[in-house]
Amino acid sequence: MRPFRSIALLVAAVPALAFAQAAAPAQPPATPGAPASVGPETTAPSSTSPGEPPERSRTQRDAPAVPQATPETPAAPPASRPGPGTSSDDDAQSPAPTGPTSGIAPADAPVLESPESGEAPRTTDAQQQRLVNGAPLYNPNVNVHIVQKKRFADEGKHELVLYPGVVQVNGKFTNHVGSALHYVYHLQENFALQVGGQYNWYSDESDFNLELIDKVREQAQAASSLLLQWGAHAGVEVTPLYGKFAFFNNSLAQFSVVLSGGAGVGKTRHLIRPKVANEVDGQTYQVPARFGDTGNKFLGEVGGGFRVQFGESYAIRLEVRDLIYTARVDKVDGCNLGDFEALEAARAANQPFDGLSLSGGCKVAKFDGVDPETKKNYREDIILGRDLVAEPSSDVLNNVSFYAGFSMLF
Repeated sequence: MRPFRSIALLVAAVPALAFAQAAAPAQPPATPGAPASVGPETTAPSSTSPGEPPERSRTQRDAPAVPQATPETPAAPPASRPGPGTSSDDDAQSPAPTGPTSGIAPADAPVLESPESGEAPRTTDAQQQRLVNGAPLYNPNVNVHIVQKKRFADEGKHELVLYPGVVQVNGKFTNHVGSALHYVYHLQENFALQVGGQYNWYSDESDFNLELIDKVREQAQAASSLLLQWGAHAGVEVTPLYGKFAFFNNSLAQFSVVLSGGAGVGKTRHLIRPKVANEVDGQTYQVPARFGDTGNKFLGEVGGGFRVQFGESYAIRLEVRDLIYTARVDKVDGCNLGDFEALEAARAANQPFDGLSLSGGCKVAKFDGVDPETKKNYREDIILGRDLVAEPSSDVLNNVSFYAGFSMLF
């Protein structure tokens, strides 16, 4: 009978135990590290502020500005499931933390630098990871491209350019120094039409060529030492690159790379006789150099440089241009080889030049008469002119010069 009595007592005790457990108040899950409560003498937790849910004080904390390491969080024990017929206040008042206030870094946040690298760790705060112009800050996987328009538009503007100084930089047999004036009309922002003219107020043989003439009575071929007096050309100008830079820390200047090209015509001349001393009746006269007109030649122009614009109306230009012209010397002062031979024969016979049969373009006056100031007889230059055209030579000369000037836009 004892076994049956024990089974009956056990069956009677199970319902009573279940009823007592259901009637007891729900206890919050124990927090790791908190002291365990023992009996009824356990102190109740302090109350939170009225406006803050009790769950926030124990589940949500402000994320540190510069986290150094991610601590390992122990797994919280599962909350006890309420019994039948009861509801949990935690489920009703504790929504899942979402948004930037959750303290969780965005998915595109970079990996923090280690202290050994010497660089300060970048922030992972969600507010500082906000999007700026469509790209998150401090994200090394995103390239931010900024394209700005020019501060001053060139389209439809006129530009007048003055180059006070034009200096030849590749002079081997010739030296040129002059000035130039160009007009540019900007059809588009990066394309313009240009018309230009240049006058070389100094054009002479190089010191090297003059030394050859003085010491060994030799000089470079006429085609290699042809001098350019003036030139005029028309063409186009393009601007493939432009940008800006700070000027005196408080102003911006706009610069552009300009490339030009064109074609035209140029007036040429050649040295017939260098500067000499003429002695007449015991008196010495300094006779200047004598140049002969060699006619107009085809002229091509290519160049490139920089234009720096200050404000809307003024700019400075620094360019290098190559004036290419054909050099063929077959006439001097309009006289060809046949004319010079007829003039030399008349000079040797001491006859006048009036009855000679010469070409229509020959300027006989250039080789006849005596200079009243230097007492130089021009007939002595006939043989020098004949030597220039006796062996006709042709070449293509490159007159590379540096152009420095300023312009006005309107």
